[in-house]
Amino acid sequence: MGKDLCEGNNAAKALFDQAESILGSEFLAACFEGPDATLTQTKYCQPALYVHGLALLAMVKEALPDFQFATTAGLSLGEFTAHAAAGTFSFEDGLRLVAARGAYMQEACASTDGGMLTILGADAEQAEQVAKESGMQVANYNCPGQIVLSGSKDLIPKATASAQTLGLKKIIPLNVAGAYHSSLMASAQAKLRPLLEKTTLRLPHVPVYSNVTGKPVLDDEAVRAALLAQVTGSVRWQPCIEDMIATGTTRFIEFGPGKVLAGLCKRINKDVPCLSMGTFADFEGGLNELR
Repeated sequence: MGKDLCEGNNAAKALFDQAESILGSEFLAACFEGPDATLTQTKYCQPALYVHGLALLAMVKEALPDFQFATTAGLSLGEFTAHAAAGTFSFEDGLRLVAARGAYMQEACASTDGGMLTILGADAEQAEQVAKESGMQVANYNCPGQIVLSGSKDLIPKATASAQTLGLKKIIPLNVAGAYHSSLMASAQAKLRPLLEKTTLRLPHVPVYSNVTGKPVLDDEAVRAALLAQVTGSVRWQPCIEDMIATGTTRFIEFGPGKVLAGLCKRINKDVPCLSMGTFADFEGGLNELR
């Protein structure tokens, strides 16, 4: 993950080198060599996603000095990346935050027996009813017809049965280490609080959207509150995208591995294009479109 970026671009290599100096060679080895089982551990995955996304942004800025963006958002961990892109905190401060967040959440996963499931075809009201009846929580409002629940693993059969009584047949348990964006992450939230409180924040130079409200955050205390709340709160990705479009966004660029966010954006509003950059080949092809 990111190895091709470093081999092909000095701006990306500089950020990964910085990350190695802060997190150690073990982090870089997990990114470049894996195996998948190591990289997908949340203590590695979260900082890896953060560095990878910002490396791609640095590559675009280097190639296109006049490149500017009007607003940013990120899904879950990506909200930290979005703030770093907008200048809310430095790359280094953000990296320390996400590395700690990942470690704390991994500890929370190990000490609880949590799980998650996706309900396809459900609207918000149906998903919230299933959550209420089963004792789970809504973790993600991703896009129309795709909502994720989170909570104790032993509640999944009850949630499945509740969804089926509403006529919802596509219920998919997720292969995850724990119950992200639920109360089972409360210990991670408590440990992250003092780190957020002592991190220097600046006013972002463009609006940055909060996962928990689906709206931009406007001052440093709101930023801290939003980043803390989303550890146990719902990710309202669909409202974020809808509000960005309503306030004038006409094009999205996804910086990160895969094309997951582009797929969600298409489901939310197919008329607003989303260019995905995740690999060096994506970057080269995307530059032509951006020019």
